[in-house]
Amino acid sequence: MGFALSTMQLTSPAFAAGGAIPRKHTGEGEDVSPALAFRDVPAGTQSLAVICHDPDAPLVTPGHYGFVHWVLYGIPASTRELAEGTTDFVAGTNDFGNEGYGGPMPPEGHGPHHYFFWVL
Repeated sequence: MGFALSTMQLTSPAFAAGGAIPRKHTGEGEDVSPALAFRDVPAGTQSLAVICHDPDAPLVTPGHYGFVHWVLYGIPASTRELAEGTTDFVAGTNDFGNEGYGGPMPPEGHGPHHYFFWVL
């Protein structure tokens, strides 16, 4: 699946790009989704979706790599930010088997993991 290039940006006031995710937003803390902000949403966009993915997690099923921590969709294109801990919009099922956000919590001894927040 290809993605169209755009100038759209996704940021969080909770952490910098490439920075550590605060404990509050992990499975070892309050396990609350971080606030996010969007800018430069392409003209003509009708809806947005957010995914948080950990490509460093052990395989969940054959042919599926990493671990999906969050799927949120049905976000109106006019939305420019999500509040911390949002329960707005439609929550998809994450790889924990739950709907909504499930914060990072790498298996013990597995080393560092990287988490990617995507807005589509």
